[in-house]
Amino acid sequence: MPRPETRPAAADRTQLERSPVSFRRVLALFRPHRLQVGTVMALIVLSSLIALATPFLVRTVIDDALPHADVRLLAWAVAGMVAVAASTALLGVVQTWLSTTVGQKVMHGLRTSVFTHLQRQSLGFFTRTRGGEVQSRLTNDIGSMQSVVTSTATSLASNATTVVGTAVAMAALSWRLSLLSLVVLPPAIWLTRRVALLRREVTGERQRRMADMQTQVEEGLSISGVQLGKTLGTGPAQSARFATTSQELAALEVRSQLAGRWRMASMSIVFAGIPALIYLFAGLPATSGGMTIGTLVAFTALQGALFRPLMGLLDVGGQLITSMALFSRVFEYLDLPVDIDDPARPVTLPEVRGEVRLEGVSFSYGDRPALSDVDLTVPAGTTLALVGETGSGKSTLASLVSRLNDVTTGRVTIDGVDVRDLPLAELARVVGVVSQETYLLHTTIRENLRYAKPDATDAEIESAAHRAQVHDVVASLPEGYDTLVGARGHRFSGGEKQRLAIARTLLRDPRVLVLDEATSALDNETERAVQAALDEVARGRTTITIAHRLSTVRDADTIAVLDHGRVVEQGTHDELVAAGGRYAALAGPVAVPA
Repeated sequence: MPRPETRPAAADRTQLERSPVSFRRVLALFRPHRLQVGTVMALIVLSSLIALATPFLVRTVIDDALPHADVRLLAWAVAGMVAVAASTALLGVVQTWLSTTVGQKVMHGLRTSVFTHLQRQSLGFFTRTRGGEVQSRLTNDIGSMQSVVTSTATSLASNATTVVGTAVAMAALSWRLSLLSLVVLPPAIWLTRRVALLRREVTGERQRRMADMQTQVEEGLSISGVQLGKTLGTGPAQSARFATTSQELAALEVRSQLAGRWRMASMSIVFAGIPALIYLFAGLPATSGGMTIGTLVAFTALQGALFRPLMGLLDVGGQLITSMALFSRVFEYLDLPVDIDDPARPVTLPEVRGEVRLEGVSFSYGDRPALSDVDLTVPAGTTLALVGETGSGKSTLASLVSRLNDVTTGRVTIDGVDVRDLPLAELARVVGVVSQETYLLHTTIRENLRYAKPDATDAEIESAAHRAQVHDVVASLPEGYDTLVGARGHRFSGGEKQRLAIARTLLRDPRVLVLDEATSALDNETERAVQAALDEVARGRTTITIAHRLSTVRDADTIAVLDHGRVVEQGTHDELVAAGGRYAALAGPVAVPA
């Protein structure tokens, strides 16, 4: 099999220019394992040096043991060959175990650190970052780092030791033939590298086409993609596009195989040509220097063992750039600042009443203001409804209570404590959120509900489902709470998914409930069922409701009307209709009292 080409790609160089990485930071990852790393390096050097004994043992057999029928010497030489092979094999097993263990420990630490750090990022990071990019860095990049890092470090030590040791041994056997090698090796190395770079170029293009194909499969054969294709009638066009990509990939595969065959051919020429030239020069009186057959065989064996590690050393530069580029991509995520983090001096709420206040709150998305000077008070146990046209700031305001975003100016308090002073875990316990976009995990109903409270008992799960008015639906399923919900919960209706989400939130028993247009995507009949569940769970809690249909907020204790990020009206339904202002215009003629 041809070796992988390691010439650094342009993307790797660009990545390192954008986000440089110091060797000191990379080495710091391995510092806790320095004893194991040192042992691996020592084993590599020892194994390479032991392997150099084989050609000398072969020379002893050919020049001394066989011509003189020295059975004792022959036995010792053969035993030495077996011992060399056994010891290098055993050392290789130990070396692989240690290096893989260290590599996996380092990668495990990186994976966990990146995952934990990304979980702490604000929603803004995920809205501006492709989901595939996050997954690629977390899985592909870190997975590649393990093989690249361990293979780069071990191959560098092994190849360097082998090249130096082999060169010394060759010079000891025959300095004349060693000089010949210095002349023959450079053009041979140049030839194989030229073919390798050609294959690298073809392989890079093939990987890009493979990525295109994977994207087309993901987009065309996911549940959402299939639904979109069927409703728009784009199936034939997608098939034609896929066929074109597949055809291009097939052509590139042929070119890649031919390039690989050319490399194998060039290496075969080198492997056959260099020993032939050595035999020629060894047979000429002017260059032989009285060389014995055993010496010639031993020298040829050493010469054959020199080519591959020498090529490996020449490729180290590319390997280092590739590995450092992977570290750069991972460190780039680890170095992201955390916009919304736990407070330095956290405050706890021993007894939560649930009073929510927004005091002079303003918020901007970059240079775009979303809220301006909002002052609202939601007494404990009451309901605040937020209404207004799309883009008026309703969802943004609600996100500040659960601290999905932080205020630009002003403050949001719960029972007089700024939410920025509460630990994030405690805030999540106090504030529950049910949004329009319900996300269910691809696991059982029971585990979906338990996601909110890992230690919840089956009785607590069923109680929450009862209160969310979804228990009867679950109980009617053949496997009940052990039913798989399917990818993104597609096997359930919109209303059923919403009620499952409500049950999941109820397991945490939050004192403050934020309902972000939880019924806006439902039909009227389903909306009534879900609204009944919401009314049930909101009883006795402080509830902030973002209303899509005004009919769902008529009974709210307070209704706040937002317009371009400002509160323009406050009051009850009857008060606002009687005022004949913005709310009355939104409600329409049906809301006018008799």
